[in-house]
Amino acid sequence: MGSFWQIKIYRSKFIAYTISVVTIGLALGIMTCAVLMYQWIEGARAEAISTFARIENELQYDTDRIEAYMQRIYSNDRLMTDVRFFLGNTAEGYQTSRLQNSQYNEPLVSFPEDMRAFLHSSMKGDLTQVSLHTDADSNVVRFDDNGNPSFLFRVPNTDEIFRESMEKGFVYRKKLSDPNQISRQIGEFRFLIGSDPLFRKVQGYKLDIAAAISDSGEVYMISGMDHGTKEMALKATEEKRSSGYSSLGGMKNVFFMTFTSTKFDYRFVFLVDLSHLMHQKAGILFAVVGIVLLAMISVLLLIAYNMRDDARFLRHIIHSIKRVKTADFTSSFPAPYRRNEYGMIARELDDMVHELDKHIRTEYLLKLKQQETEMKALQHQINPHFLYNTLESIRSTALLHRDVDTADAIATLGSLYRDIVHKDNIISIGEELELLQKFLSIMELKYPGRFYYQINVDEALLRLQTVKFWMQPLAENFFVHGFNSSSEFNLLVVNGWEEDGRFILEFMDNGKCIPEARLEEVRQHLICRDDTPVRSIGLRNVHTRLHFFYGEALAMEIENNEEAGVKITVRITKG
Repeated sequence: MGSFWQIKIYRSKFIAYTISVVTIGLALGIMTCAVLMYQWIEGARAEAISTFARIENELQYDTDRIEAYMQRIYSNDRLMTDVRFFLGNTAEGYQTSRLQNSQYNEPLVSFPEDMRAFLHSSMKGDLTQVSLHTDADSNVVRFDDNGNPSFLFRVPNTDEIFRESMEKGFVYRKKLSDPNQISRQIGEFRFLIGSDPLFRKVQGYKLDIAAAISDSGEVYMISGMDHGTKEMALKATEEKRSSGYSSLGGMKNVFFMTFTSTKFDYRFVFLVDLSHLMHQKAGILFAVVGIVLLAMISVLLLIAYNMRDDARFLRHIIHSIKRVKTADFTSSFPAPYRRNEYGMIARELDDMVHELDKHIRTEYLLKLKQQETEMKALQHQINPHFLYNTLESIRSTALLHRDVDTADAIATLGSLYRDIVHKDNIISIGEELELLQKFLSIMELKYPGRFYYQINVDEALLRLQTVKFWMQPLAENFFVHGFNSSSEFNLLVVNGWEEDGRFILEFMDNGKCIPEARLEEVRQHLICRDDTPVRSIGLRNVHTRLHFFYGEALAMEIENNEEAGVKITVRITKG
């Protein structure tokens, strides 16, 4: 360093460079640490949002299941009767009423067991208690961790077990009305969604401090009990902001987020203890500081090395000028140049030519690849047109030979194929009937004078949305199994109408009937949900596709007609 430190201009430069490098290094170090802290907090924020969404989704699912169960009670007279026996009765009275009103040829219906099977199991243990209240007292069903119920009868409504708190869980109330007179209330359900089973589902999330706080100030600590307190969570709820940074006194600084539930009266509070976070990430922060210090030292050493060579070159220039002034033209050792400007230019030109060569080769290959891709795309466009043009050529040849029926069949087949390729997967019943009619037209040409069809569908069904190409397998099933080639009158009739809040489509033929044993087997395969291989794969496929699209609103039946043939009925409930 002494080789350039004695020169004033380089000494000033080195001091300026040192100040700049240290300033930039400190700024980069602080910015890097700030970015890392921001990313960690943003990660915690995303985890908190995901956690709250999971809790809300679980609560929404639980309340939806409760609503579905209430509908189940109202739609099942025997279940409603058992609920009435359970309401306001003693254990002995409940059992006596059930036995006295039971039918010898019908199994007993148990409201608690039905609720355990339908509600507790589907809620995955969230439901811990159900109470059915009258004006004075209540009968209670409690579930343990294994789902086993226990009962309490005639418990006063003021009892401690009905006190609502965050430690117990969330109470969802539903009025129980008389199904024969809706305005008459006969009781009230209170479903308790337990805090422990609910929040246990999110304990796998990476949460620093998280709590659920009711409007009355009750706190349920979800995580962070080891270094967080309830007071910290409560203070976060006092902030007017929904998120931000807050000081809890002393060196205790936190990042907080609060979420208000849309289903129940509680708020989800999430805290990140910044000092605890820095302590956890101390290794990474020390590594960043070490890297910044090492970078600063390396830059300063590199600057000193360059200045040392520049100083040697400058002293050589001064020495040469002195020799010229003194007319000393004796040869001397050349200066120890670190670089040669002309050589730099030549190397840069070589590098530029090399880069240009690589660029041209790369662009040429990319152009070839692009042309090849375009050719493949054109080929994929040509294939369907080739099929259409080929069918049209065959049709023209048939017309040339005056074979009008063959020409019509080819034209119908081409139109059917074009509709199948170009139409969306979701179409209207009217469009699906057009596809079916084209298929039946082809079959009518195939069996001239022996096959006839009728389509009688009300206007109300034509705009109903459905999946594409499901009617043709039903019609094809008739030609494979029911069509009588020796008969002169094979008939397929499609009827459709609207009644009592549902749409009905019937596919009837006058072909062969299905033996009763085989018919029962086909019915079982239609409602089967496993992947067991079946012989009636066409019907099974149609039922599966329609059930996937319409859900529980779909009902499909198959039966023999009284005289001859098979009838397939598709019922779609309005939703």
